[in-house]
Amino acid sequence: MGSTAQVRLARVYEQPEPGEGQRVLADRLWPRGMKKTDPRVGHWLPAIAPSTDLRHWYDHKPERYDEFAVRYTKELQSGEAAEALEQLRGMVHDGPVTLVTATRDLELSQLSVLAKLLG
Repeated sequence: MGSTAQVRLARVYEQPEPGEGQRVLADRLWPRGMKKTDPRVGHWLPAIAPSTDLRHWYDHKPERYDEFAVRYTKELQSGEAAEALEQLRGMVHDGPVTLVTATRDLELSQLSVLAKLLG
């Protein structure tokens, strides 16, 4: 976990830890096998997630991560994604936030890009 004191990273399937603050699911798709009421999810912000086209292009290939980060950052600058980013900034301003995803590799996910933008 962790990027800064205010923003942490975790897999949505992990149990919340004391003091991690509000959890925010930053995936466009709902995690498999999880109920909508599962407390491990917290607040779902699908608009903050990479577009479907970008997600499919990236396909979690490590050699594409740097370009993915550039493209994703650009997506976050307009429309619903920009609004969601401002909402997320407000949450971070109010206290600790743990960004969660179903993705296995947190460092090569959208969460690491978000953490840098929020840090």
